[in-house]
Amino acid sequence: MATTRRKPLSRERILDTALALVDEEGIDALSMRKLGQALGYEAMSLYNHVANKEDLLAGILDLVLAEMEPPDPAGGLPAIRASALSAHGALKRHPWAASMLMSPSGIRPARIAYMESLLATLRGTGLSADTTYHAYHVLDAHIIGFSLWASTHGKLPEHIEDARAWFEEMIPVATLPFLHEHGLQHLDEGPHHDVSAFEFALDLLLGGFERLQS
Repeated sequence: MATTRRKPLSRERILDTALALVDEEGIDALSMRKLGQALGYEAMSLYNHVANKEDLLAGILDLVLAEMEPPDPAGGLPAIRASALSAHGALKRHPWAASMLMSPSGIRPARIAYMESLLATLRGTGLSADTTYHAYHVLDAHIIGFSLWASTHGKLPEHIEDARAWFEEMIPVATLPFLHEHGLQHLDEGPHHDVSAFEFALDLLLGGFERLQS
């Protein structure tokens, strides 16, 4: 009788499967047992390729960081813009990763290399070391902070079936006219949806940096 051979385990396969699992179900859903089931192996078999869960989390964060393109230090502000969009895109595809980057476990070699490239590019535009100090923090906060905000922004409680009715009750136009107007913009179609808020703010930042160049 023919037997079905399981696809062999490897660190790469384990990390790819873990990344897909976390993207679909969230970081809290990840366990060695659940990951083993997804791979068709007992959880103990995974330890031949990953040391522990912390190693597993570091490995999938490295996969996300690999999707972020560091800026070319000789590329100036356009390179910084392209890099910021690349980083935000990765964090948008993997929304759980933004909070991990804010923790001590987020200090990975690829993260450090990205930081060095960003600092070098800022200095290469002519900004002083003191100005670069602030510019770097503002950019990093925008990339990670916006991505973290976007990962939860606009989500309604699960029990809400009629978003508009809930909105009209919670934010009445008579007492909260401007918040009501803003909220309707979320619910209704319009040209404002064609503008990326991340890029809008990024371009404001880069325009300010350009005026500060020596």
